[in-house]
Amino acid sequence: MTLAQHFAAYSEWRVELSGVLEKFAGWLVENELADAQTDRRIAELLEKLREDRLHVAFVAEFSRGKSELINALFFANYGNRVLPSTAGRTTMCPTELMFDRTRAPSIELLPIETREANASISEYKRFPDEWEIIPLDTASAEAMQDALRHVSDVRRVDLETAKKLGFAVGEGDAVAFRVDEDGTLEVPRWRHAIINFPHPLLEQGLVILDTPGLNAIGTEPELTLSLLPNAHAVLFILAADTGVTQSDLTVWQEHIGAPGGRKKGRIVVLNKIDSLWDELKSPAEVAAEIARQVDTCAWTLDLPAAQIFPVSAQKALVAKINDDADLLRRSCLGELEHALSEELIPAKQEIVRDNTDSEFSDCYLRTRSLLESRLASLREQVTELTELRGKNKGVVEYMMGKVRVEKEEFESGLQRYYAVRSVFSQLTNNLFAHLGLDSLRLLTTETRDAMQHATFSKTLSAAMAHFFEVARGNLSRSEGEVAEIRAMMEAIYKKFAVEHGLKLGSPIGFSLMRYSKEIDRIDQWCDTHVNTMFQLLTHEKGQLTQRFFEEVAVQVRKNFEHANRDAESWLKAIMAPMEIQIREHQIQLKRRLESIKRIHQATDTLEERIDELLSVENKLVSQMQALNRIGESIRDVLQQTVSLEGVRNAA
Repeated sequence: MTLAQHFAAYSEWRVELSGVLEKFAGWLVENELADAQTDRRIAELLEKLREDRLHVAFVAEFSRGKSELINALFFANYGNRVLPSTAGRTTMCPTELMFDRTRAPSIELLPIETREANASISEYKRFPDEWEIIPLDTASAEAMQDALRHVSDVRRVDLETAKKLGFAVGEGDAVAFRVDEDGTLEVPRWRHAIINFPHPLLEQGLVILDTPGLNAIGTEPELTLSLLPNAHAVLFILAADTGVTQSDLTVWQEHIGAPGGRKKGRIVVLNKIDSLWDELKSPAEVAAEIARQVDTCAWTLDLPAAQIFPVSAQKALVAKINDDADLLRRSCLGELEHALSEELIPAKQEIVRDNTDSEFSDCYLRTRSLLESRLASLREQVTELTELRGKNKGVVEYMMGKVRVEKEEFESGLQRYYAVRSVFSQLTNNLFAHLGLDSLRLLTTETRDAMQHATFSKTLSAAMAHFFEVARGNLSRSEGEVAEIRAMMEAIYKKFAVEHGLKLGSPIGFSLMRYSKEIDRIDQWCDTHVNTMFQLLTHEKGQLTQRFFEEVAVQVRKNFEHANRDAESWLKAIMAPMEIQIREHQIQLKRRLESIKRIHQATDTLEERIDELLSVENKLVSQMQALNRIGESIRDVLQQTVSLEGVRNAA
């Protein structure tokens, strides 16, 4: 089974999961159990499932066959090459292949000159006017191939301009841009390309990142700071005839296999094994030669040989197009597809499953608690009214007084709730004093000022280190505030549960650990790419300062923005159950008092009222049963595993 089939099965699972969640949301509305907080959380869950993307990045030096491998893995069913794949350099800038239904098929190209501005690629994505757009005629293979060739466009610039744009110019194997006799050199025309192409896999959420070689990777920091680390899988492609060259090793060590970096989903592909096919050698001799090359690469990259996959992308593409099973087997692409499927799809499904299960479980338990609270209160009313059968007016008055006292006691207890709200507000302010973007802006301003006034390299380096030290400290203090808020809410949950019988459970937790780890990762990148002795000695202070804030500080800001959004959602979620239960308890106490008042005023309505409450009880029990069925159906879908067997069954 191919990777495409695995991914299709995963997409079907995601659609099925969205369907049962939509039914849950509709059921809540129909039964008048919805509230603003639950509605928002389910809507966010559904939006995440709709916008779910599976990012696969292809990284290699030029002429390693990246584009051909992408064609063979994903686009063979198209009957031709989707991406241009010829000798020499075909991918001159980072290229994303995706599909957005809101936009027409097209190629969006960001001019290379935008590197001179203080903005990242992700920021430019918010401004479509900055991009050159080329329509994509998907009905014509020739027209589409012509349009896609624009990704390979280059332009000639002088040496000074090339340096301003961030290109390394010089001599040696690791330098891809060299000055010609006329003093100019050839550089990419575009900084980034987005191909919006309505291919079935892309429509289902696959995003493919095709990267240029070492030089472009090194000059586009967003690749190494954001796009590559956040990819669910990174395929590093080598050429079977050359093995691991020095430039290959540099890319691997600096951007993919760095110590402490993410290892899951990192796969090495030894491409072009057909260059080792020799008609004068036996199949066993050819296989032994390929195995030796795999072992050599594994030793050089310090990897198990099982993590290196020898393939022939070109032969695999031809085999798929011509339906040649024997050639496809010899290309060995099936082994790579299997490994990619078995590692990539389950890992992605696990992330989606865990996130969905956590959010749904909280909404489900909140709804269940609400129904249980209503049912308990209603049964208490039925018991009270049943005990009034045959009783005189005095007993009814006594019962009415008892409920009134209970209501007054609860309202008196609400003063404690309002006090909690006040403390909660203070603690929230303390949290955002550390975690909020205002404190980060102040830190950024102070760091920029310190770097601009630095007179020695050591001072410049210390300012960068201080930036990360304060950022970590802010996250650490924020973690303390989060723990204090949760402890306070846990105590008040228990108090109201004991004193007033509210079913609150335990407040949901929240952790800033992943944001702290992201700061550590960005700091490590800074220490190896910006805050190094080589960079400090070879770059002017102004250049280094600008680079730090354009490349590093902007990623820290994004990390804090995500942390702020998640913290705000958590604060709403931790307070909502208590607010809902208190409001519900007030309503039920009011109804109990009104029921007894009505009985007091007209004793002959007692049986009618009991019958009315028993009817409501039956409805609540039915709602509880329906909720249980909904919970089971959603958990059944969540527990499904996209596997080879699942694909066979789907087929």
